[in-house]
Amino acid sequence: MAHKKEEYKAELYGDEVREKLEEFAEKGWDSIPEDEREKWFSRFKFWGVFHHRGGQESYFMMRLTNCGGVLEPDQLRAIGEVARDYAKGPAENPEFGNGWIDFTTRQSIQLHWLKLEDIPEIWEKLEAVGVSSRSAGGDTMRNISGCPVAGKAEEYVASRPILDEIQETIRDDNDLANMPRKFNISVTGCKQGCAQDSINDIGLEPAHKFIDGEEVEGFNVRVGGGLGGREPREARPLDLFIRPEHAVETVRAFVEYYHEAGNRQNRSKNRARFFVDEHGTDAIRAELDERLEFEFETAGTDFRGEYTYNAGKSAEHGAHDHVGVYDQQDGKNYVGLSVPVGRLAAEDAIELADLADAYGSGEVRLSRRQNPLIMDVPDGNLSNLLNEPLLDKHSPEPNPFVQGAMACTGTEFCSLALTETKARMARLLRWLGDNVDVPDDVDRIKMHFSGCTADCGQAMTADIGLQGMRARKDGQMVEAVDIGVGGGIGAEPTFIEWVRQRVPADEVPGMIANIVEAYAALRSEGQTFREWVDATGHETIVELAEPHEVEGYTDPCLADGKQSWYPFDDGDSPAPTDAEGQPISADD
Repeated sequence: MAHKKEEYKAELYGDEVREKLEEFAEKGWDSIPEDEREKWFSRFKFWGVFHHRGGQESYFMMRLTNCGGVLEPDQLRAIGEVARDYAKGPAENPEFGNGWIDFTTRQSIQLHWLKLEDIPEIWEKLEAVGVSSRSAGGDTMRNISGCPVAGKAEEYVASRPILDEIQETIRDDNDLANMPRKFNISVTGCKQGCAQDSINDIGLEPAHKFIDGEEVEGFNVRVGGGLGGREPREARPLDLFIRPEHAVETVRAFVEYYHEAGNRQNRSKNRARFFVDEHGTDAIRAELDERLEFEFETAGTDFRGEYTYNAGKSAEHGAHDHVGVYDQQDGKNYVGLSVPVGRLAAEDAIELADLADAYGSGEVRLSRRQNPLIMDVPDGNLSNLLNEPLLDKHSPEPNPFVQGAMACTGTEFCSLALTETKARMARLLRWLGDNVDVPDDVDRIKMHFSGCTADCGQAMTADIGLQGMRARKDGQMVEAVDIGVGGGIGAEPTFIEWVRQRVPADEVPGMIANIVEAYAALRSEGQTFREWVDATGHETIVELAEPHEVEGYTDPCLADGKQSWYPFDDGDSPAPTDAEGQPISADD
């Protein structure tokens, strides 16, 4: 029997949803029948429109899509203006105020506190500059990941044309819009591993192979990677080498196979990683061989040994991310800014777009680590750009804790999350930066915070991973965190091992300080955090990782274990509200 969401989609889905959403927007929030809201909210996700969680009725998030993280000139400015004009809610965040954008771990952007009535006008403003929210959520192919500087920096295999073609011919194909579950595609052409192929449903990674006595550049194919539900999987190799000209059709073949044969009954076991578990790589390879007309080659030699992106290696081996100043192939530069936990004020987003115009080509790109890059900066403009006040605030040279940080949405808006993430992580980063010293040669401690086990913040791949939970402290239900260490992507991807569970949130800074201070004191010269974890052993780290409260840190919402309507507001929810944001009386 098909899951109820399959029934929703069978009735109406895909592009047809937009017309209905616009009808609701014209008539207002109350026009959505209360007993049909679950159905409509599920459908709205195809257009990137997500209803906020309980207590925030009538407010929505919009997720945008931009293949491989590319924002062309004027696109970031339009997004920032929408955030400034429309993305303000009835309560302020204590760290970020009101009106901002969130960079995501799939190289895109989310907007919050949107009113249903404003969505058509928001679409009009964004689509005028080529920004879309289509297929940004729901059971679709999500934003396609790639190296954010593809086509600008050194690549072993050119990937930008492949990414664009996958977007145009596969992701935009209406016949493939209704997938069994969300589906992630990545293509990496560089030797750093920026697209993190190991945690995608299908990933193409650069490789080479001698065929008929000649070196051939191409890709190895991996399938079935993912992190959520405490059941992570590394994407598994299909023992398949493909030439660049066969990349798009190979991706299509696997997408179509999963589209046709994927489980549509059990949503807890129907992501592509479980599909690969069930069918096995040999059977999948054989099925693709039936569907594709070119002659298959066994896997070539990949460059995983050279991967540095979130790979746990010393920065001497190469960049861990794209924060900093880097050379482009054309002699210009790109400058990666650090935006802690990926949240940028609307005014700062507009200013960033202005700086990209003034000092570069106007193009901004986004990394998988929630940071923006200003592209095409000539040498002569570099020093003036680096002296801009915005780059003091979002520095290309942040402290090691800030540079390694990521966080998902959390209970601020997400109905799945168990803890607040972004404001808490911002305070944690500030406290660690002020109170904990790291060796001079350590430029990043990667801490990732997910509000629940869905792991949108990629905690499973961090040096120090945090996942939201709840616990009792002094007889009171409080927000808490499970903490693990030793994750990373690279030649041998590993997922964190849990060190402590259900740690009250106000004791997390002390625990992390103990771990980092032990690392600083006990490491061998040049040893990275991940290398130290491997060498030290799990039992010893458990002993070192003692939680405790610390002076100077006040948790922003420790007592919100029962989840108020907004983590930072103890009063009654004003929701739902009308088009002007005024509360709608229950008697109306």
